[in-house]
Amino acid sequence: MSRSGATPTGGRGRGRGGGAIRFSRRELRDLAAAWLALGVAFTVFLEPGIASGLLGGGVDPGAVATVFGGSLLTVGVGFLLHELAHKVVAVRFGQVAAFQADYGMLFLAVMAGFAGFLFAAPGAVVHRGRITARENGLIAVAGPVTNLLLAAIFLPVALFGPGLVGAIGGQGLSINLLLAGFNMIPFGPLDGRKVLDWSKVVYLAVAVPSIGLALAVFVL
Repeated sequence: MSRSGATPTGGRGRGRGGGAIRFSRRELRDLAAAWLALGVAFTVFLEPGIASGLLGGGVDPGAVATVFGGSLLTVGVGFLLHELAHKVVAVRFGQVAAFQADYGMLFLAVMAGFAGFLFAAPGAVVHRGRITARENGLIAVAGPVTNLLLAAIFLPVALFGPGLVGAIGGQGLSINLLLAGFNMIPFGPLDGRKVLDWSKVVYLAVAVPSIGLALAVFVL
């Protein structure tokens, strides 16, 4: 998810280039906190038996560690590259950009996972500077598109990977489809709202497969 600190202006972008990608200590801390919280949330959401086992005191610590490690790997790749895509495109357009975690939303994401539903809004890449509506839309759509590309990479691993490798591939496929679909919902601060404000055609081209495949994860 991305959030602009400036009001988009009309007109066409000038193709201006940005500086190098840098991370402050606070940004690295926020990324780590969001990664861990989402790892927990997706672990208990995708494996409901773990949540009930933890609450009832009857769960195998080794099994929990295995699933949690897989979630960290798959959520880590999906979440970090999603946010990095926002940041890279924002910097490309001359923005000052950094990820900021929302710790209240992270707590809610973990509690939602235990309750059996998904809510993944860990924070946003906040960027500021002069920007057009097109540039703001491109910054926003970069994250979900990255998740769709990662889902395509995880798909053959899920289909043909043996044992644990295949299971991680399946988890990576599901998580990236869920992240893409959730972020393309055209509501509030989510990426879909910014993309829709810029271009209905681009929104439909990305949102239809993203949301459709995310819903398929729930059905299958």
